Amino acid sequence: MSRQNRSFSHKKEPEEAPEYVEKVVHINRCAKVVKGGRRFSFSALVVTGNQKGEVGVGYGKAKEVPEAIRKGTEQAKKNLVTINLRGDTIPHHVMGEADGGKVLLRPASDGTGVIAGGGCRAVLESVGIKNILSKSLGSNNHLAMVKATMAALQQLRSNEEIKNVRFGDRATAEA
Repeated sequence: MSRQNRSFSHKKEPEEAPEYVEKVVHINRCAKVVKGGRRFSFSALVVTGNQKGEVGVGYGKAKEVPEAIRKGTEQAKKNLVTINLRGDTIPHHVMGEADGGKVLLRPASDGTGVIAGGGCRAVLESVGIKNILSKSLGSNNHLAMVKATMAALQQLRSNEEIKNVRFGDRATAEA
């Protein structure tokens, strides 16, 4: 009887935790030259999201690749941000900038798919966006592209927020 209880309790644990998708955008190998040769270290850029409007970015560094990915994933889960979506696309077009990278995001009609490259695609798919058009401008650096995409997504506003900004108290008085 005790064996059944133990195995039963282990089955419940994975269902309770929310399901997050983890995507490794880029792994970089760095070499330090020392007396005996080269010492390698690794960094991993990881994007995590629940595909329901939450996404986070993490950058982990370690002597081994799996450890760098684990650290990046932990950091990404700590930095989760909620994004305003309209169905499976974004409510309006937006431009995001970070470091040397710029990303232009435009809403798309159903059936278009995710038209984006590299780190931008990983972020958009992790958020749960299914239809979007994007254009990467400026730097091609993976980290800059991911940061610029995050900056663009954080600028998104819902219709109610836009009405409040434009009309102030009149919008709330009419409703």
